[in-house]
Amino acid sequence: MLTRRHLLKSTSSGFGYLAFAALAHEQAARSAESAPNPLAPKKSHFPAKAKRVIFLCMEGAPSHVDTFDHKPKLTADDGKAPPRGRGGFGGGKLMASPFKFEKRGESGLWISELFPELSKHADSLCLLNGMHTDLPNHPQAFIQMHCGIFQFPRPSLGAWVLYGLGTENANLPGFVTLSPPGNNGGPVNYGASFLPAMYQGTKIGRGGFGGGFGGGPGAQQVANLKNPKQTPDAQRVQLDFVQELNQNALAAGGDNPEIEGLIGSYELAFRMQGELPKLLDTSNETAATLRLYGIDGGRGGAPAGPGGMGGPGGGGGFGRQCLLARRLVEAGVRFVELTVGGWDHHQNLKDALTNSCGNIDKPIAGLLADLKQRDMLKDTLVVWGGEFGRTPSGQGTGRDHNSRGYTMWMAGGGVKGGYAHGRTDDYGFEAVEGKTHVHDWHATVLHLLGFDHEKLTYKHAGRDMRLTDVKGNVAKEVIA
Repeated sequence: MLTRRHLLKSTSSGFGYLAFAALAHEQAARSAESAPNPLAPKKSHFPAKAKRVIFLCMEGAPSHVDTFDHKPKLTADDGKAPPRGRGGFGGGKLMASPFKFEKRGESGLWISELFPELSKHADSLCLLNGMHTDLPNHPQAFIQMHCGIFQFPRPSLGAWVLYGLGTENANLPGFVTLSPPGNNGGPVNYGASFLPAMYQGTKIGRGGFGGGFGGGPGAQQVANLKNPKQTPDAQRVQLDFVQELNQNALAAGGDNPEIEGLIGSYELAFRMQGELPKLLDTSNETAATLRLYGIDGGRGGAPAGPGGMGGPGGGGGFGRQCLLARRLVEAGVRFVELTVGGWDHHQNLKDALTNSCGNIDKPIAGLLADLKQRDMLKDTLVVWGGEFGRTPSGQGTGRDHNSRGYTMWMAGGGVKGGYAHGRTDDYGFEAVEGKTHVHDWHATVLHLLGFDHEKLTYKHAGRDMRLTDVKGNVAKEVIA
């Protein structure tokens, strides 16, 4: 039986089929142009309390019993053997915190002397003292904190947020990672996995132990942000030609998430060249604002240290990251992550933890204060924490890994301020009340953003996938 397609191919040497192919291509191109932008703002499942997230990620696992989880009994039993079944991995004796705790703010939250500036915002903090995760190994726990699961590649929390909400600024990436992690999974922690590539994080600054956020404007921290060889008009002509080739490949091969992601990323990169350099250049900030974030030396700042931190007192690197985070979310970026390494304190706990906390204390306090004075903290969820905690028992002069109980905190974005949720046992070995697994934490973050974590899904490998897999409960007690 002669089909229309066969007739067009065989009649008049196939010229009819060539015309048909041209018409089909034009129709496909028009369809692509009229298709909705997958990064456009989207409605959440229910009214959201938070519109955006800033995740302050402490890579290496901060010690909860020295920062936000006050343990008087640990101090009283210093040097004794730990209770049966709750010893450290190295079998060390109980080690009291070398730091004093005080009740802070009107709420009376217990916070150690390591955070004199952050303590001034105690009534804005919601402590999650009952956190726990599956394994006390850095790579697995770090990836699980970001992706919900460590056994297989999965989209990161930031990618899920961008997929669910879209972005408020089409000229900027919706998910940015500042000085991203170079270890413990590296790009996996800000990747999109099976989600379309356009939802992965855009990295700014060098990952791992380098940071790259010293003094000066930050525009140079994004590779190829400027094109010294072409004018914007000439580059637009070149990009149009490349995009035409990409559209041809897409029309010929059908749906292809990789090509679609490439088309979207090229367009976004072109638009970013016009807006991002101005956003990353902090030279227009006032001296008062720079001091607020602990950026020393007026408009400069101390050189960046491990993980993008500045010098002692928080100047430079990390202070500049916090300032950039505020500028990014103010400009419409949905999810910004800041990574600080160097928290794996197996030895020399007193000096090392003092230095680590000193580097972040003033910048984080400045970030919270800046968000408050701009009336942004109420709908910006700020999250702080690492992949797990440390043992109450000593390991030489430090502490070992502890995944059974630790602390994270949240502020703004619809959470209760001046509130401590959950607790560990009297020494800090294990969460015993208000237990909050990483899956529960993810479910709670998504809930604050207006999503039912069981319904924010993407079809992959024959089933609807989600960040929390088949687990997770919203910690409703922390919601204001």
